[in-house]
Amino acid sequence: YPSEFLLQKITEDNQIPVHLHVSVSLQYVAGLKENALVEFFHGNIAEVENEELRHLMWSSVLFYKTPNVEVMACVLLSTKAIYFLLDDSFIRADEHQSDFWNKENSGCENSSFHLSCCFVLKLNDLQSVNVGLFDQYFRITGHSADHIVTCLTRDSYNTHTFIQQLMAVLSLLARTPSPEPVDKDFYSEFGSKNTGKMENYELIHSSRVKFIYPNEEEIGDLAFLVAEKMDGLTNLQSLNILLYVLAFQVNHVTGSAPNTNSLQPKTLILTSSDLFLFDEDYISYPLPDFAKEPPKRDKYQLADGRRIRDLDRVLMGYQTYPQALTFVFDDVQNQDLMQNLTLDHFGK
Repeated sequence: YPSEFLLQKITEDNQIPVHLHVSVSLQYVAGLKENALVEFFHGNIAEVENEELRHLMWSSVLFYKTPNVEVMACVLLSTKAIYFLLDDSFIRADEHQSDFWNKENSGCENSSFHLSCCFVLKLNDLQSVNVGLFDQYFRITGHSADHIVTCLTRDSYNTHTFIQQLMAVLSLLARTPSPEPVDKDFYSEFGSKNTGKMENYELIHSSRVKFIYPNEEEIGDLAFLVAEKMDGLTNLQSLNILLYVLAFQVNHVTGSAPNTNSLQPKTLILTSSDLFLFDEDYISYPLPDFAKEPPKRDKYQLADGRRIRDLDRVLMGYQTYPQALTFVFDDVQNQDLMQNLTLDHFGK
């Protein structure tokens, strides 16, 4: 029986981000509260009778097998597994079924039955968790390519909360202890690392799951990459990355209804002299142990870049969170750089 505090907490977290469209089935889930939500979990999702729902989070997710398809999901953490309740658009159905389950289908609208898809990653199969830069996302890795998922929370608080809850439930797992490490002398401990590159920070949980955090060198590599894209920069030491944020570029969809926008995921990087948009691979790096060849694309691919001195004005909308910003540059006529950012990335 969940506590009143847990019921209240998962009800508060059960809110779909307002700027993202989801299917009817996920809208139904988002409308559940407290006991109804827990009963839905046990009646439709849970695989074991005695498992407990501990945490709920809405997030965009990426799968290793489909790195270009970002889909909305309701992420449910229990004492046995992590469940990803996926948007209907992820279901690879034929054309007739796609039309039938389309939101505009009146029969589906009025029906109490909705189709959805659930991906399950058992905690016993979990091997490592990679946390992205500035806690904007994290990647969960299992034992194969089918068990690698990245959650694009775009929010450091949601990332931190989920990691803390995951560590708590992993502490409940009964796993055999790791073998005792072999004592190493000074030379074997430090002499084998001649690469000159520092390892990422690793925290090995008592359940033997690795939690891997980025180190300073990742920022240095990113600064070097940004420096290559900047004209006339000769001193890398003077380059400071002021802001790194996962955002959306707003593209107006032609030939559709008025005020219809398409959100394209982008990584926004701000330096003291330039503003960059990158297409970032959030799922392939660092390479999993079973990967036999590097990914087909680089981790960062430049999509757009403008000089701050060419920035003419910034337009801020009045809609609720998240905030939409329009950057107007005078170097390219009739072309605006539009971004969705959250206000908590700016200093007070």
